[in-house]
Order: sequence, then C-alpha cells, then structure tokens
Amino acid sequence: MLFPTVEYALFFLLTLAVSWLLASRLAWHKGFLLLASYVFYGCWNWAYVPLLFGVSLFAGLLAQRIQRSQQPRARKAWLVLGVVGCLATLVYYKYTGFVLQNLLEVWSRFGRPPTLQLENPLLPLGISFFVFHAISLLGDVYREKLKLPVRIPDALLYVAFFPQLIAGPILRASDFMPQLAARRDPQTILVNRGLILIVVGLVKKVLISNQLAVALVDPAFAAPQAVAGPDMLLAVYGYAVQIYCDFSGYTDIAIGCALLLGYRFPDNFDRPYTATDPQDFWRRWHISLSSWLRDYLYIPLGGSRGGRWFTARNLMITMLLGGLWHGASWTFVIWGGLHGLYLIGHRVWAALPGLDRLRGSTAWRWIARLLMFHAVCAAWIFFRAPSLQLALDVFGRFAVAGPLTVASGGVVALLLFGLASQYAPTRWNLALENELSRWAAPVRGAALACAVFAIEVLGPSGIAPFIYFQF
Repeated sequence: MLFPTVEYALFFLLTLAVSWLLASRLAWHKGFLLLASYVFYGCWNWAYVPLLFGVSLFAGLLAQRIQRSQQPRARKAWLVLGVVGCLATLVYYKYTGFVLQNLLEVWSRFGRPPTLQLENPLLPLGISFFVFHAISLLGDVYREKLKLPVRIPDALLYVAFFPQLIAGPILRASDFMPQLAARRDPQTILVNRGLILIVVGLVKKVLISNQLAVALVDPAFAAPQAVAGPDMLLAVYGYAVQIYCDFSGYTDIAIGCALLLGYRFPDNFDRPYTATDPQDFWRRWHISLSSWLRDYLYIPLGGSRGGRWFTARNLMITMLLGGLWHGASWTFVIWGGLHGLYLIGHRVWAALPGLDRLRGSTAWRWIARLLMFHAVCAAWIFFRAPSLQLALDVFGRFAVAGPLTVASGGVVALLLFGLASQYAPTRWNLALENELSRWAAPVRGAALACAVFAIEVLGPSGIAPFIYFQF
C-alpha cells in the first residue's frame, strides 16, 4: 500500500477516525493501531506478517529479560543474543544469495566454475528498518535510556507502527515508547503542520521525484551509451534531486500522518545539499540512520578515541556497513566506501594548520557546498547504477560531447527548482502554518482536497514505489 494512492488515503482516514474514537481507552487505541499496522504490511504480502510479529516479539521479550536482570554479565548476554538474532534474520533474507554467489565466483577462479544459480529469498518490505527498530529497543533498554518497563504490546506497536514501518524514519525506543504510555490529547495535535507535511511530501514525490525519474534519470541510466555528456550530467543531478525528494517526501508524509494520529517523529532531513562538508552532510541526510550508525556502531567501535588511524578505521567500517545495509551489492559498498573516504579526508583537511581564515570565509563556504554536492553526486552514481560496469559507463559519458536529447527545458527547470528549494527559509513553513490556523476547518479541508487533486492531475501516470522501499 503506497502513500500516494487512493487505497492508502481511505485506509488512513478510517484508521485516523477509529483511533481517535478509541483515544480515551488507551489499550484499545494501541491495539487498533497495531492491527492497522499489520493490515498495512499485509497488503504487500500477508506471508511476511508473522516475520514482522516474530522479530518484534523476540526483541520485546529479550528487552524484558535485560530490564529484569541484575547482573551486568547476564544483561550483556541477553543483549548479544537479541542483536545476533535480529541481525541473523536480516542477513538471511538480504545477504544470503550475495555472500554465496561471491563465494562461488571465488571458487570458479580456481578452475571449478559454479553450477548453482543462487538468489536471495524474497526480500521482506522494510526489513532493514524494522530490524533496526528491534535492535534500538534492545540497545536503549540495555543502556537504561528507556526507563519505563517494556510491555510486549507496546514493543510490537513500536516496531510495526505503519507510518514508519516501510522506510523510516528510524525511531528510538527511548523517544517513541514513552509516547505510547500516555493518552492522546486532541488539543496538542499540530493539525496544520501535519496537513502541510503531507501535501509537501506528495509534491516532492509525485511532481518532482517521479517526473525526474520518468523524463530524465531512468532513460539516461537505462542506456548511458546512447546519451552524450550534457544529458548524463543532468541525469546525475536529476537523480540527486529525485532521491532527495523521493525519500524526504516519504518522510514528510510519514511524519504528517503520525502527527495527525497524535505521535511525533524526529526530523529526518535538513536541506542536505546545503552541506559544506561530509560530516555536515550526514547531520542533514537521513538523520535517523546516520545517528543510529553513530550511536550503535561507530561509538561502540571506539569512535574518535584512540588516535586518527583508529578514527579513520572506525569511520570506514561504519560507512562500508552503512552502504551494505542499503543493499546486497558491491555498488552500495563502493557508495559507502566513498563516503568513508570523504569523512576521513575532511578530518585531514580540518586538521591542517593555518587555514582557519580561509575555512571561515563566505567564499569558501559556497565553494565547499559546490564541492560537497558534486562529491555526493559522484557517489550517487554507484548508488543508482544496477552494476559496477554501468556506473563506470556513466562516468565515461561525461567526456562525450553532444547535444541534449533527453533533458527538456521543463525537466531542467524542475531540477533547478528542486535544488533551489534546499535554500527556502524555514520561516516560510511556519508562516504557512500560521496562515492555515486562521482558516475555518471546512476551508482547510477543501484546500487540502484541491491540492491533492491538483497533484494527481499534474503528476505522471502510474505510482512509482519509493526508492527506500527496497532497503
């Protein structure tokens, strides 16, 4: 069930109405949301609902064991068991075929060609996200960041809550589960903000991301040998805008839906293409994932303790695993490795003496933004390309002169608009929210309906899945 569909709109309106009717009866309210979340996931494939339930129950039960254990060694043992169990599930579904196929290719180099064709099991939708939620529950309980006793129904709902289930943002148990302990108060609901987020998310996804994919990015990446350098460069820029609008659009809709249901999610994007360095970029892009990798991987590895070589090692391991988390492919590993090199290189640059005045100048900030954006775009090529060879073909086309044959003037304008929107003042959203608060409820409802209808009419035909659904 995709967000920009009539089916989801009907599902959400029904869920919204019933959940608020049950708001005064907290157990019934949460039970209904859990049922709705399983229905939402089951609309993709009912056969995998038991897997979602099993991972959630496993994490909840072991989180209870961690809370009830008094001995540090026992607590750590339950944590290790839980994390290993969750990761084993992720590895089985996502990486089995990748690992075995690479082993067979190594075997073939010794004169014994592989005779088996191996494939991953059908990848459950959003498995990386709900496994990370399960691990977050275990980690927050172990670190005593979650003070409330873990209740199994709450653990199930935390992992399966449908707005974030498929593609995040990754919620921390210590942030979300306390919200489940309190009744919803309609007086605290930021209705206008929720509606704005949903409409903005639909604009990003349907009008910008889908249009760029159909009219520019997909044709260029499908046959890079058929396009010249200018088209290929615009296609790479287009993909940078496409993936941002696609993923941040999903996040906006998810946050908006959660707000209307009475729950608050953390921000997941903060104008990432305005970043001036790699560290700044990862503070702005997929914030919930980057902070998760920092807290649950980079810091446990040792973080920046132990000297610059250990720091560089920890950064590279974190980014390589972050790349592999996105998909079982060497192109994702390369993408993560490039960002690891960016982070290491920036630390070396920041440590060079005598350059503080240059680094603090306005001119350098804009130069740094330009350099950072192109470094990110270079990495996006490996992220988008289905194979290493195709990624290399894309790089090779940049040197080929020729006219524009794919990118139209309208598409270029849309691309530029997507980039320029990164610099829109945040006060504009607040001003729009304040303006909507002056409108009567029926007028707001009519305006929302008109906006959704206009998006449907202006957008390309068909509904493209969100890019991050595959992760």
